[in-house]
Amino acid sequence: MRWLTHLGGARVTIGTGLGLIAVGERQLGLAVLVALTLSHIAVRILKRAVARPRPCDANGRPLALVDLPDPFSFPSGHAAAATAVAGSVSLAHPLAAPALVLLAAAIAYSRVALRVHHLGDVIAGVALGAAGVAAASALL
Repeated sequence: MRWLTHLGGARVTIGTGLGLIAVGERQLGLAVLVALTLSHIAVRILKRAVARPRPCDANGRPLALVDLPDPFSFPSGHAAAATAVAGSVSLAHPLAAPALVLLAAAIAYSRVALRVHHLGDVIAGVALGAAGVAAASALL
């Protein structure tokens, strides 16, 4: 489960956008990077504005089974990033959509299963990722 959750991290998601550019899918790579950027801006703003603590035990200690990137839970940046990549690539390659959507959903689920996020955090992250895809599509 830990390896799965890291697929929604910056290295993999940004790397995917850059990799697409490197293999000649310039427009798609740019769409991925724009969707990631727009959704990440929204994630960062909301994390600081809401400042919801991550799932904790009764003594206030985080329950996370992986390292925490920051103390705030809402919304899930990994879920947003996975959705931004999956959505962007799915629009360009519809036959890959079922596998990509399942992978993004599994990454989002892993954030709850590893106790780094509440369910509402990942739902909001998915919504922000989808909004990033829609905005990137409109811009490009």
